[in-house]
Amino acid sequence: MKKIVHLSTCNTCQRIIKSLNNGEGFEMQDIKAKNLSAKQLDDLKEKVGSYEAMFSRRAMKYRGLGLNEMELGEKDYRDWILKEYTFLKRPVIIIDEEVFVGNSKKTIEAAQKKLANA
Repeated sequence: MKKIVHLSTCNTCQRIIKSLNNGEGFEMQDIKAKNLSAKQLDDLKEKVGSYEAMFSRRAMKYRGLGLNEMELGEKDYRDWILKEYTFLKRPVIIIDEEVFVGNSKKTIEAAQKKLANA
């Protein structure tokens, strides 16, 4: 399975999708139009290892809601990602059984390498 969970209005997501064959062959899920379901998030957590690894502290609401001053646990990260799509690090690139989360250069290069070998 090849899938990209992204935000269509995000320039960084658009640039990364272009670097992945323009998203050709990928199922695309715009999280603003269709947020992740609890099952999708739980399945991703199994592959990624934690909800925290998928949680974005860069989201404007992170500070706005005072979350930066709280001690959050795995349940909190899960709840916030399900409640507000902005808390999901993006894009989330799924290639076969591997999941690449976020937009760091290292993450995107790993996804591109996996795609080239898939």
